[in-house]
Amino acid sequence: MATVGMLAAILTTGCWLPQLLRSWRTRSVGDISWVYLLALGSGVFLWAAYGLATGDLPIVLANTVTGAALLALVAMKARFTPRETS
Repeated sequence: MATVGMLAAILTTGCWLPQLLRSWRTRSVGDISWVYLLALGSGVFLWAAYGLATGDLPIVLANTVTGAALLALVAMKARFTPRETS
């Protein structure tokens, strides 16, 4: 069963790579909302905490790597989103 968990972790975490690369190349993250990033980030954090509490390594690894990918996306959004001037 651990093999299935690790495979699932690799697939669901790896799906972030194309989005990160696209966002970096285009410098465009306007279509990704802050609410989405906050909600997903909170869920990922809670899944990682759950994985730690239950000792489930695939859940911990997948959500730690996904959390890092989300932080990279947050950094890109903060950097690439034009500031409004008044």
